[in-house]
Amino acid sequence: MRLRAVSPNQFHQSARRRKRSFPLLLLLTPFFLWMGVRSLRLHFEKPDAILVLGGSEDRELFSAQFAKSHPDLPVWISSGAPRDYAERVFRKAGVDLERLNLDYQAVDTVTNFTSVVDRLRQQNVRSVYLITSDYHMRRAQVIGEIVLGSRGINIQPISIPSTQTEEPMSKAVRDGGRAVLWVATGKTGAGFSMPKFELPTEIKQLVPEPEHKAEE
Repeated sequence: MRLRAVSPNQFHQSARRRKRSFPLLLLLTPFFLWMGVRSLRLHFEKPDAILVLGGSEDRELFSAQFAKSHPDLPVWISSGAPRDYAERVFRKAGVDLERLNLDYQAVDTVTNFTSVVDRLRQQNVRSVYLITSDYHMRRAQVIGEIVLGSRGINIQPISIPSTQTEEPMSKAVRDGGRAVLWVATGKTGAGFSMPKFELPTEIKQLVPEPEHKAEE
C-alpha cells in the first residue's frame, strides 16, 4: 500500500474545510432526519389521486398505463397535451375518461401546482402520485412539497426515465422561492421567470407551436 505524503498546508486546509462544514451539517441533520421519517411514512400511505405535470408527450403515455394499473384513482393532468389527444391516449389504454381531470391554466411548473391544489383539497385528496420526467422531478418535488404541503397534501414521486440531463439546482431554488411566495401572498411570482427569447414573426410562421407549454 502506497502512502501519500500530505504537506502541512494541505492538512490545515482540509481541517479548516471540515470545521467550516460541520455547522452546516449540524443544521441540516434535523432536516434529513425529518425527510427520512416522512419518506418512510409516505411509503405506507396510499395516494388518493394521480397528478401529471404537462410538458412532454411521454408523460401522457406513461400516466395512461399507470392509471390503468391504479383503476380506483382519479387522474389530474396540468397543462398537458390538447384534450383530444389526451383523451385518445387514455381511451386507448382502457382508462375510463370520467376519471380524467384536464386543466390548462398552468404556464410553468409553479402554476402546475397552484392552479389545481385547492380543487384537489376540495376533493379531499390527501396524497398524490406525482408524475413527471426524471430530469424535471427535483424541481417539481420542491414546489410540490411547498404548495401541496400547504394544503396538507403529500406527494409520492414517480419519475419517467429520459435521456435529458437533470435541471440545474438554480431552477429548483428559484421556483421553491416562488412557491413560498405563493403560500405567503397568493402570488406566483411569475415575473421571476427567466426572460423568454421571442422569434421573429417570419420564423414563427414556419415553426409550429409546441403542444406542451408548461414546465418553464
